[in-house]
Amino acid sequence: MTVLSVNVNKIAVLRNSRGGDEPNVVRAARVCLEAGAHGITVHPRPDARHIRADDVVALAALTREFGVEFNLEGNPFAPPRPGYPGFLALCEQVRPAQATLVPDSDAQLTSDHGFDFSRDVEPLKPLVAALKRHGCRVSLFADAHGDPGLDTAAGAIERAAETGADRIELYTGPYAEAFAAGQASTMLQRFAGIARRAQAAGLGVNAGHDLSQANLGAFLQAVPGVLEVSIGHALVGEALYAGLEATVRGYLAVLRDTAPAG
Repeated sequence: MTVLSVNVNKIAVLRNSRGGDEPNVVRAARVCLEAGAHGITVHPRPDARHIRADDVVALAALTREFGVEFNLEGNPFAPPRPGYPGFLALCEQVRPAQATLVPDSDAQLTSDHGFDFSRDVEPLKPLVAALKRHGCRVSLFADAHGDPGLDTAAGAIERAAETGADRIELYTGPYAEAFAAGQASTMLQRFAGIARRAQAAGLGVNAGHDLSQANLGAFLQAVPGVLEVSIGHALVGEALYAGLEATVRGYLAVLRDTAPAG
């Protein structure tokens, strides 16, 4: 079954909007894990707009307590600054099970594109190697862009394998938009094709961004072999109405319903 890693960034956004410690990020993550989530994801940014370095340390301890995956996301090229030691330094300190590299910048509201593997392979190689020395499985944020007939994205995915990474995380924002517009069919074919090419190149496939209880099932039914989904924004939004525990359980039900037989 595809595993669920809950991204708790949005809990930190609410906390930071007022200062103090409420809502408490670690308490929220604990509720998610007690409800059955398979792991926790955070994406600390250099500007500390949500998750801070001290949150990373506390959540690493929580996931060790539960014996589940801690997935740390970030831009490995972003330089350190006061309060943010740098992505590799954080990974060296807390040794997450998975490090997901994302090419975001301070100006981005959210992660909205993957790496340019025609340009970024060589700079990524030493960073991937360093993270593996820290015991991290490494995943790279990747687009499923391009004309399916030209297969341009597939060629980029094959280059991603040259970095030494273990997985890619497919940026699913375009799929979520197409699903909301009732036009998901072509997009699902594109994502399925990219997933197969990645797997043929030796890369595992994760997925994330704007996935929700409404669109997750169709995605997993169409895209083969997705190992993990990282979901935060929609999950926290839905939890405002249904509660955090019930919402996590709802996602787990979707995963069970779409798991391959046998």
